[in-house]
Amino acid sequence: MNRRHLLLAACAAATVLAAGTASADALQNIQKAGTIRVAVPQDFPPFGSVGPDLKPVGYDIDTAKLIASRLNVTVELVPVTSANRIAYLQTGKVDLVISSMGKNAEREKVIDFSAAYAPFFNGVFGPANIKASKPEDLVGKTVGVTRGAVEDIELSKIAPEGATIKRYEDNNGTISAFLSGQVQLIATGNVVAAAILAKNPPKKPETKFLIKNSPCFIGLNKNEPALQAKLDAILVEAKKDGSLNAISRKWLGADLPAGL
Repeated sequence: MNRRHLLLAACAAATVLAAGTASADALQNIQKAGTIRVAVPQDFPPFGSVGPDLKPVGYDIDTAKLIASRLNVTVELVPVTSANRIAYLQTGKVDLVISSMGKNAEREKVIDFSAAYAPFFNGVFGPANIKASKPEDLVGKTVGVTRGAVEDIELSKIAPEGATIKRYEDNNGTISAFLSGQVQLIATGNVVAAAILAKNPPKKPETKFLIKNSPCFIGLNKNEPALQAKLDAILVEAKKDGSLNAISRKWLGADLPAGL
């Protein structure tokens, strides 16, 4: 066989090998390896941060461990940032991204998503003795909000006449106003509300109603229907048996919202 034929044969073999790799089933590969590599946040509590022992802790870390347990494989946690988490998935450094990631049209062009696994929303929060289940209930009430934040913009659109909105320059100012009684309610993100709860103050904020909803989804590579279906089935079961709700209560101090 001359050099030209050898070169053609090598190219053909490489093409076959590449096609086989491209069509490989991610779920089968994970199960065969006995390990699932999951991208998780390291600087976004309570979803992911570094604990006192320098190991990752948080909502997303517990969710990754739950997924691995239901797949009967070992989990390998890979810390990522918001900027590189999708690149890690696309370049094969991880099998999944569980990193407080919302779903939008741009991301759906390059990766697929599971069902929602965690709540992430802006809402109105307040103590149990104040009733406010909808914007109209804010009449006669005072709401604190961080100036220019998403919740400030969205609340301004729906707040009725008779509601008093007090704006503060940063989250700390808004939180202080709520805890000191300067405002009855606070409009903020559920992550901020969880941070308040973690301090165990006398005034414990509970969710009154949502302003803007953007739940978190698990990211996976395109065209992996078996893995996507398995993830969805695991999440359905985890919601049904209370496992996912336990994670929500542990890290967010609240039950999963209805319909998540």
